[in-house]
Amino acid sequence: MSKVRVDKWIWSVRIFKSRTMASNACKANKVRIGETHLKPSSQIQVGDVISVRKNGFDFRFEVVQLISKRVGASIAVECYKDRTAPEELNKYKSWFIGKSGTERREKGAGRPTKRERREIDEYKDHVFEEMMDWNDIE
Repeated sequence: MSKVRVDKWIWSVRIFKSRTMASNACKANKVRIGETHLKPSSQIQVGDVISVRKNGFDFRFEVVQLISKRVGASIAVECYKDRTAPEELNKYKSWFIGKSGTERREKGAGRPTKRERREIDEYKDHVFEEMMDWNDIE
């Protein structure tokens, strides 16, 4: 295999959770090589450096090995080299700290309703957007 579709590859190496998300990112011009935006069907090869804009962060990956099937995380890491700028990684890590903890609700409150879930999601999006605006002011 000398070339593979970009949407398959970024899904296979676990940059996106689903192939649909990978394909939609390509369609939204969030995946590129250099200044060229890639379509989901664009072919990539070993040595290409792919830029991916995800959740407001710019990641760069060099293709080391081509795969078209989703594999375990330990194998996926061997298929690319992370070429993301240190400043971008620091920005991502500072945003990510504290995000892995579970959220708590009052005892007996039960699961959130659909309406409460929407309100929670809107609040989180609003906080994230404010944080991104604050970091972009330099």
